Amino acid sequence: MSPVAVGGPALFIGTDTDYVALVRPELDPADPGVRQAAAQAGVPPEEFAGAGDTWAVLIEHDGEGGGFELPGVRDAEPADFAERLRAELVAATGGPFTVDGGALLRLDARPAGPATDDAGTDGDAGGGAEAYVFTAHVTPPDDPSDDDAGTPLTVETGPLPVAGLLADLDTFLGSLA
Repeated sequence: MSPVAVGGPALFIGTDTDYVALVRPELDPADPGVRQAAAQAGVPPEEFAGAGDTWAVLIEHDGEGGGFELPGVRDAEPADFAERLRAELVAATGGPFTVDGGALLRLDARPAGPATDDAGTDGDAGGGAEAYVFTAHVTPPDDPSDDDAGTPLTVETGPLPVAGLLADLDTFLGSLA
């Protein structure tokens, strides 16, 4: 099958191998990959693409990935979580902090040693830590059809430069505006 281009707001916290992400995927019914997948599924492209209004949590830890949908979650809730994470990072004095996202997601942050960003330069957090390691505590909603649903998961990221995470948070929040 052809690759399907997916857009929509997304906030990834972590590395390529260990992360938690809040995403609201949006498929374009005009995309050739979407049209081909819809034809294979025997449905119109618009139906295959869906409304693009369902949030999901994606996780990856030690090569094992998964995720779950968050039906009924509005844009304001992920935006509030991102704003609180941003405020904690800006106000952080180099100590640990927690951002509670309700029953499904909690982030515990602790300072890490200096980290490098994608360009290989040191991150810059001003007066606080230059980088943080996050432990994400994720609890999927109960689902009677899934034996693993409701089982808490923990994902620990490597050190993430504060400057890069702040830029990602700004991009995410801008995509919701």
